[in-house]
Amino acid sequence: MCIGVPGQVVSVGESVHHLAQVDVCGVRRDVNIMLVCESEPTALLGQWVLVHVGFAMSVIDEQEALATLEALRELDMDFTEPQR
Repeated sequence: MCIGVPGQVVSVGESVHHLAQVDVCGVRRDVNIMLVCESEPTALLGQWVLVHVGFAMSVIDEQEALATLEALRELDMDFTEPQR
């Protein structure tokens, strides 16, 4: 099963070609933002994104992100460790 996990963008590089740092359940991960960056990468700071296999697939609103995280917690899914 493939699943996207919400994360909040906490830092970005100088261009879309640099990886961003995204907080996913308290763990910072390097994420490619090329698919969601429409202008300057700094516009993504603080935004919530849906992350799948190291790529931000879409920008989502905070309410959707928090609801999704809660649903994943209810399923007892832990995204702090790499999935195998």
